[in-house]
Amino acid sequence: MQITLPSRIESVDEAAAGAERFAKDAGLADDMIFAIDLAVRESVANAVKHGNKFDESKSVEISLAESSESIEIKVRDHGTGFRPEDIPDPTDRENLLKANGRGILFMRSFMDEVQWANADGGGLLVTMVKRR
Repeated sequence: MQITLPSRIESVDEAAAGAERFAKDAGLADDMIFAIDLAVRESVANAVKHGNKFDESKSVEISLAESSESIEIKVRDHGTGFRPEDIPDPTDRENLLKANGRGILFMRSFMDEVQWANADGGGLLVTMVKRR
């Protein structure tokens, strides 16, 4: 399944609705659907806000694929990218009250694998895997 959305905050709900339909059609349990919903919301929100900086001329591309072992979700923006290791760890005592970095923690908590890479042609590609 492929979803392409403009870089606006409403796209977060649209992406989550599409991911939920995909997950239900794949026969996933409610707890897996919940985990995928949260990870998609966070990754698309990051793509819209931090990647594309709300520039509606830039899209957010979401792909969802299933196999007998897992669900793979890819979210791509067309921004400048970032290095996850540069984001402060929100669990460190000195960062507990800071708002940034929590999305990465959530995605890693709810998905079995999360990877970031520079996309071909620019932008950032987040690949998330949830094992069945």
